Amino acid sequence: MTTTDAPKAAPPPTGKRRMGDVVFAGTARGSGILILLILAGVAAFLIVQAWPSLAANTANFLTSQAWEANVRESPAFGVAALAFGTVLAAAIALLLATPVAIGIALFIVYYAPRKLASLLGYLVDLLAAIPSVVYGLWGIGFLAPQLVPVYEGMTRYLGWIPLFAGPASTSARTILTAGIVLAVMILPIITAMSRDVFHQVPQGHREAALAMGATRWEMIRLAVLPFGKSGIVGGAMLGMGRALGETMAVAMILSPSLAISWNLLQSGNQTIAGHIALQYPEATGYGVSALIAAGLVLFAITLVVNMGARYVVARGNKES
Repeated sequence: MTTTDAPKAAPPPTGKRRMGDVVFAGTARGSGILILLILAGVAAFLIVQAWPSLAANTANFLTSQAWEANVRESPAFGVAALAFGTVLAAAIALLLATPVAIGIALFIVYYAPRKLASLLGYLVDLLAAIPSVVYGLWGIGFLAPQLVPVYEGMTRYLGWIPLFAGPASTSARTILTAGIVLAVMILPIITAMSRDVFHQVPQGHREAALAMGATRWEMIRLAVLPFGKSGIVGGAMLGMGRALGETMAVAMILSPSLAISWNLLQSGNQTIAGHIALQYPEATGYGVSALIAAGLVLFAITLVVNMGARYVVARGNKES
Protein backbone atom coordinates (compact mmCIF):
# COMPACT_ATOMS: atom_id res chain seq x y z
CA MET A 1 0.00 0.00 0.00
CA THR A 2 1.47 3.27 -1.07
CA THR A 3 0.57 6.80 -0.22
CA THR A 4 1.05 9.88 -2.28
CA ASP A 5 1.67 13.28 -0.86
CA ALA A 6 -0.54 16.16 -1.89
CA PRO A 7 1.17 18.42 -4.40
CA LYS A 8 2.77 21.39 -2.76
CA ALA A 9 1.85 24.89 -3.83
CA ALA A 10 4.42 26.67 -5.90
CA PRO A 11 6.44 29.15 -3.86
CA PRO A 12 5.69 32.80 -4.54
CA PRO A 13 8.06 34.62 -6.84
CA THR A 14 10.96 36.18 -4.99
CA GLY A 15 12.22 38.46 -7.72
CA LYS A 16 12.85 42.14 -7.08
CA ARG A 17 10.04 44.60 -7.69
CA ARG A 18 10.67 47.09 -10.40
CA MET A 19 11.51 50.60 -9.34
CA GLY A 20 8.44 52.01 -11.10
CA ASP A 21 6.11 49.72 -9.13
CA VAL A 22 7.77 50.69 -5.86
CA VAL A 23 7.53 54.41 -6.61
CA PHE A 24 3.91 54.16 -7.74
CA ALA A 25 2.88 52.13 -4.67
CA GLY A 26 4.63 54.56 -2.34
CA THR A 27 3.09 57.58 -4.08
CA ALA A 28 -0.41 56.11 -3.92
CA ARG A 29 -0.04 55.19 -0.26
CA GLY A 30 1.40 58.59 0.59
CA SER A 31 -1.43 60.37 -1.23
CA GLY A 32 -4.02 58.45 0.75
CA ILE A 33 -2.29 59.23 4.03
CA LEU A 34 -1.91 62.88 3.02
CA ILE A 35 -5.67 63.23 2.50
CA LEU A 36 -6.31 61.87 5.99
CA LEU A 37 -3.72 64.23 7.46
CA ILE A 38 -5.26 67.22 5.69
CA LEU A 39 -8.74 66.37 6.98
CA ALA A 40 -7.36 65.89 10.49
CA GLY A 41 -5.52 69.22 10.23
CA VAL A 42 -8.68 71.03 9.12
CA ALA A 43 -10.65 69.53 12.01
CA ALA A 44 -7.88 70.41 14.51
CA PHE A 45 -7.68 73.99 13.20
CA LEU A 46 -11.44 74.48 13.52
CA ILE A 47 -11.49 73.06 17.05
CA VAL A 48 -8.57 75.22 18.24
CA GLN A 49 -9.94 78.40 16.69
CA ALA A 50 -13.48 77.77 17.93
CA TRP A 51 -12.58 76.79 21.48
CA PRO A 52 -12.51 80.35 22.95
CA SER A 53 -16.06 81.02 21.83
CA LEU A 54 -17.31 77.60 22.92
CA ALA A 55 -15.79 78.12 26.37
CA ALA A 56 -17.35 81.59 26.72
CA ASN A 57 -20.74 80.63 25.29
CA THR A 58 -23.56 81.00 27.81
CA ALA A 59 -26.08 79.02 25.72
CA ASN A 60 -26.13 75.41 24.58
CA PHE A 61 -24.25 75.36 21.28
CA LEU A 62 -26.12 72.34 19.88
CA THR A 63 -29.69 73.12 20.98
CA SER A 64 -29.97 76.91 21.22
CA GLN A 65 -31.42 79.01 18.38
CA ALA A 66 -30.01 82.33 19.59
CA TRP A 67 -27.08 84.00 17.83
CA GLU A 68 -25.57 86.78 19.91
CA ALA A 69 -21.91 86.09 19.21
CA ASN A 70 -20.64 89.57 18.31
CA VAL A 71 -20.33 90.67 21.93
CA ARG A 72 -17.49 90.43 24.42
CA GLU A 73 -19.58 89.84 27.51
CA SER A 74 -21.90 86.83 27.88
CA PRO A 75 -22.12 85.70 24.24
CA ALA A 76 -25.00 83.31 23.61
CA PHE A 77 -25.28 81.38 20.37
CA GLY A 78 -26.35 77.98 19.11
CA VAL A 79 -26.31 76.07 15.85
CA ALA A 80 -29.68 74.31 16.16
CA ALA A 81 -31.60 76.51 13.70
CA LEU A 82 -28.69 76.61 11.25
CA ALA A 83 -28.19 72.84 11.31
CA PHE A 84 -31.93 72.31 10.82
CA GLY A 85 -32.02 74.64 7.80
CA THR A 86 -28.90 73.03 6.33
CA VAL A 87 -30.28 69.50 6.53
CA LEU A 88 -33.75 70.57 5.36
CA ALA A 89 -32.44 72.38 2.27
CA ALA A 90 -30.19 69.44 1.37
CA ALA A 91 -33.04 66.96 1.86
CA ILE A 92 -35.34 68.99 -0.42
CA ALA A 93 -32.62 69.16 -3.06
CA LEU A 94 -32.03 65.42 -2.80
CA LEU A 95 -35.72 64.55 -3.12
CA LEU A 96 -36.08 66.76 -6.19
CA ALA A 97 -32.82 65.92 -7.96
CA THR A 98 -32.50 62.16 -7.49
CA PRO A 99 -35.53 61.00 -9.55
CA VAL A 100 -34.72 63.48 -12.32
CA ALA A 101 -31.06 62.44 -12.37
CA ILE A 102 -31.96 58.74 -12.57
CA GLY A 103 -34.37 59.45 -15.43
CA ILE A 104 -31.77 61.49 -17.32
CA ALA A 105 -29.14 58.78 -16.85
CA LEU A 106 -31.49 56.03 -18.04
CA PHE A 107 -32.52 58.07 -21.08
CA ILE A 108 -28.91 58.81 -22.02
CA VAL A 109 -27.78 55.19 -21.65
CA TYR A 110 -30.76 53.17 -22.94
CA TYR A 111 -33.12 55.39 -24.91
CA ALA A 112 -31.37 58.29 -26.62
CA PRO A 113 -29.51 57.88 -29.94
CA ARG A 114 -25.74 57.93 -29.59
CA LYS A 115 -25.24 61.50 -30.87
CA LEU A 116 -28.08 62.87 -28.76
CA ALA A 117 -26.82 60.96 -25.71
CA SER A 118 -23.36 62.50 -26.10
CA LEU A 119 -24.84 65.98 -26.40
CA LEU A 120 -27.12 65.54 -23.38
CA GLY A 121 -24.29 64.11 -21.30
CA TYR A 122 -22.13 67.11 -22.18
CA LEU A 123 -24.88 69.59 -21.34
CA VAL A 124 -25.62 67.96 -17.98
CA ASP A 125 -21.94 67.87 -17.08
CA LEU A 126 -21.70 71.53 -18.06
CA LEU A 127 -24.06 72.42 -15.20
CA ALA A 128 -21.29 71.50 -12.76
CA ALA A 129 -19.01 74.17 -14.25
CA ILE A 130 -21.41 77.06 -13.59
CA PRO A 131 -20.27 79.17 -10.58
CA SER A 132 -22.43 79.20 -7.49
CA VAL A 133 -22.99 82.95 -7.70
CA VAL A 134 -24.63 82.48 -11.11
CA TYR A 135 -27.06 79.97 -9.62
CA GLY A 136 -27.76 82.43 -6.81
CA LEU A 137 -28.47 85.27 -9.24
CA TRP A 138 -30.71 83.01 -11.30
CA GLY A 139 -32.56 81.90 -8.21
CA ILE A 140 -33.18 85.35 -6.76
CA GLY A 141 -33.60 87.23 -10.06
CA PHE A 142 -35.65 84.79 -12.14
CA LEU A 143 -36.79 81.69 -10.26
CA ALA A 144 -38.10 83.36 -7.11
CA PRO A 145 -40.45 85.83 -8.90
CA GLN A 146 -41.78 82.99 -11.05
CA LEU A 147 -42.53 80.89 -7.97
CA VAL A 148 -44.60 83.54 -6.17
CA PRO A 149 -47.91 82.61 -7.90
CA VAL A 150 -47.02 78.92 -7.59
CA TYR A 151 -46.58 79.27 -3.84
CA GLU A 152 -49.87 81.15 -3.58
CA GLY A 153 -51.61 78.31 -5.40
CA MET A 154 -49.96 75.73 -3.16
CA THR A 155 -51.14 77.66 -0.11
CA ARG A 156 -54.67 77.84 -1.52
CA TYR A 157 -55.04 74.17 -2.43
CA LEU A 158 -52.51 72.47 -0.15
CA GLY A 159 -52.67 74.76 2.86
CA TRP A 160 -54.15 71.97 4.97
CA ILE A 161 -50.70 70.36 4.91
CA PRO A 162 -48.44 71.99 7.55
CA LEU A 163 -45.53 72.15 5.08
CA PHE A 164 -47.53 74.44 2.78
CA ALA A 165 -49.62 76.41 5.25
CA GLY A 166 -50.00 80.08 4.46
CA PRO A 167 -49.44 82.85 4.14
CA ALA A 168 -46.77 82.30 1.50
CA SER A 169 -43.76 84.60 1.29
CA THR A 170 -44.32 87.50 -1.10
CA SER A 171 -40.70 87.33 -2.28
CA ALA A 172 -40.45 83.51 -2.51
CA ARG A 173 -37.06 83.67 -0.75
CA THR A 174 -37.83 80.49 1.14
CA ILE A 175 -36.15 77.20 1.95
CA LEU A 176 -38.08 75.51 -0.88
CA THR A 177 -36.65 77.94 -3.45
CA ALA A 178 -33.16 77.32 -2.08
CA GLY A 179 -33.80 73.56 -2.29
CA ILE A 180 -34.83 73.84 -5.94
CA VAL A 181 -31.66 75.76 -6.79
CA LEU A 182 -29.54 73.23 -4.90
CA ALA A 183 -31.30 70.42 -6.76
CA VAL A 184 -30.17 71.91 -10.08
CA MET A 185 -26.63 72.25 -8.71
CA ILE A 186 -26.31 68.63 -7.56
CA LEU A 187 -28.03 67.19 -10.63
CA PRO A 188 -24.75 66.66 -12.58
CA ILE A 189 -23.16 64.71 -9.70
CA ILE A 190 -25.99 62.22 -9.31
CA THR A 191 -26.49 61.92 -13.07
CA ALA A 192 -22.80 61.24 -13.75
CA MET A 193 -22.53 58.48 -11.14
CA SER A 194 -25.84 56.90 -12.17
CA ARG A 195 -24.85 57.00 -15.84
CA ASP A 196 -21.50 55.34 -15.13
CA VAL A 197 -23.02 52.53 -13.09
CA PHE A 198 -25.74 51.94 -15.70
CA HIS A 199 -23.02 51.54 -18.33
CA GLN A 200 -21.43 48.80 -16.20
CA VAL A 201 -24.50 46.54 -16.10
CA PRO A 202 -23.39 43.20 -17.63
CA GLN A 203 -24.59 42.75 -21.18
CA GLY A 204 -25.65 39.20 -20.34
CA HIS A 205 -28.10 40.40 -17.69
CA ARG A 206 -29.82 42.74 -20.09
CA GLU A 207 -29.92 40.23 -22.94
CA ALA A 208 -31.30 37.55 -20.61
CA ALA A 209 -34.15 39.81 -19.52
CA LEU A 210 -34.98 40.75 -23.11
CA ALA A 211 -34.77 37.12 -24.24
CA MET A 212 -37.41 36.18 -21.66
CA GLY A 213 -39.83 38.64 -23.26
CA ALA A 214 -39.31 41.63 -21.01
CA THR A 215 -39.92 45.09 -22.39
CA ARG A 216 -37.19 47.70 -22.21
CA TRP A 217 -38.64 49.18 -19.03
CA GLU A 218 -39.02 45.73 -17.46
CA MET A 219 -35.40 45.00 -18.37
CA ILE A 220 -34.36 48.24 -16.66
CA ARG A 221 -36.48 47.50 -13.59
CA LEU A 222 -35.33 43.88 -13.23
CA ALA A 223 -31.70 44.03 -14.36
CA VAL A 224 -30.39 47.60 -14.42
CA LEU A 225 -31.80 49.27 -11.31
CA PRO A 226 -30.94 46.43 -8.87
CA PHE A 227 -27.38 46.32 -10.22
CA GLY A 228 -26.93 50.10 -10.02
CA LYS A 229 -28.63 50.63 -6.64
CA SER A 230 -25.40 51.18 -4.75
CA GLY A 231 -24.11 53.64 -7.34
CA ILE A 232 -27.36 55.59 -7.24
CA VAL A 233 -27.27 55.80 -3.44
CA GLY A 234 -23.60 56.79 -3.50
CA GLY A 235 -24.22 59.51 -6.09
CA ALA A 236 -27.17 60.83 -4.10
CA MET A 237 -25.09 61.02 -0.92
CA LEU A 238 -22.25 62.80 -2.73
CA GLY A 239 -24.77 65.26 -4.13
CA MET A 240 -26.15 65.79 -0.65
CA GLY A 241 -22.62 66.55 0.56
CA ARG A 242 -22.41 69.28 -2.10
CA ALA A 243 -25.79 70.66 -1.08
CA LEU A 244 -24.85 70.74 2.60
CA GLY A 245 -21.80 72.89 1.97
CA GLU A 246 -23.16 75.28 -0.65
CA THR A 247 -22.65 78.90 0.37
CA MET A 248 -23.22 81.69 -2.14
CA ALA A 249 -26.40 80.49 -3.84
CA VAL A 250 -28.14 79.82 -0.53
CA ALA A 251 -26.88 83.05 1.06
CA MET A 252 -28.25 85.09 -1.84
CA ILE A 253 -31.68 83.45 -1.77
CA LEU A 254 -32.54 82.99 1.90
CA SER A 255 -33.28 85.91 4.18
CA PRO A 256 -30.90 86.34 7.14
CA SER A 257 -33.18 84.97 9.85
CA LEU A 258 -32.71 82.27 12.46
CA ALA A 259 -35.71 80.07 13.21
CA ILE A 260 -36.77 76.46 12.97
CA SER A 261 -39.80 76.22 10.70
CA TRP A 262 -41.27 73.27 8.83
CA ASN A 263 -43.23 75.62 6.57
CA LEU A 264 -41.54 75.54 3.17
CA LEU A 265 -43.34 78.61 1.82
CA GLN A 266 -42.36 81.10 4.51
CA SER A 267 -39.09 82.79 5.33
CA GLY A 268 -37.36 81.76 8.51
CA ASN A 269 -34.74 79.09 7.81
CA GLN A 270 -31.05 79.61 7.14
CA THR A 271 -28.11 77.26 6.57
CA ILE A 272 -24.73 77.17 8.27
CA ALA A 273 -22.80 78.02 5.11
CA GLY A 274 -25.20 80.82 4.18
CA HIS A 275 -25.08 82.33 7.67
CA ILE A 276 -21.28 82.31 7.63
CA ALA A 277 -21.26 84.12 4.29
CA LEU A 278 -23.73 86.74 5.54
CA GLN A 279 -22.26 87.34 9.00
CA TYR A 280 -18.51 86.96 8.60
CA PRO A 281 -17.79 90.53 7.37
CA GLU A 282 -19.61 91.92 10.43
CA ALA A 283 -18.22 89.46 12.99
CA THR A 284 -16.46 90.99 15.97
CA GLY A 285 -15.43 89.73 19.38
CA TYR A 286 -16.35 86.08 19.64
CA GLY A 287 -18.25 86.24 16.35
CA VAL A 288 -15.44 84.88 14.20
CA SER A 289 -14.78 81.98 16.58
CA ALA A 290 -18.50 81.24 16.77
CA LEU A 291 -18.74 81.08 12.98
CA ILE A 292 -15.71 78.79 12.91
CA ALA A 293 -17.49 76.55 15.43
CA ALA A 294 -20.52 76.48 13.14
CA GLY A 295 -18.19 75.62 10.28
CA LEU A 296 -16.87 72.72 12.35
CA VAL A 297 -20.38 71.31 12.62
CA LEU A 298 -20.86 71.71 8.86
CA PHE A 299 -17.50 70.02 8.26
CA ALA A 300 -18.54 67.09 10.44
CA ILE A 301 -21.93 66.68 8.73
CA THR A 302 -20.41 66.84 5.25
CA LEU A 303 -17.63 64.42 6.19
CA VAL A 304 -20.08 61.87 7.57
CA VAL A 305 -22.30 62.08 4.50
CA ASN A 306 -19.44 61.69 2.03
CA MET A 307 -17.81 58.85 3.96
CA GLY A 308 -21.17 57.11 4.07
CA ALA A 309 -21.48 57.49 0.31
CA ARG A 310 -18.02 56.01 -0.24
CA TYR A 311 -18.89 53.08 2.01
CA VAL A 312 -22.14 52.40 0.16
CA VAL A 313 -20.42 52.47 -3.23
CA ALA A 314 -17.58 50.24 -2.05
CA ARG A 315 -19.97 47.75 -0.49
CA GLY A 316 -22.12 47.65 -3.61
CA ASN A 317 -19.11 47.05 -5.83
CA LYS A 318 -17.96 44.26 -3.52
CA GLU A 319 -21.33 42.53 -3.59
CA SER A 320 -21.57 42.78 -7.37
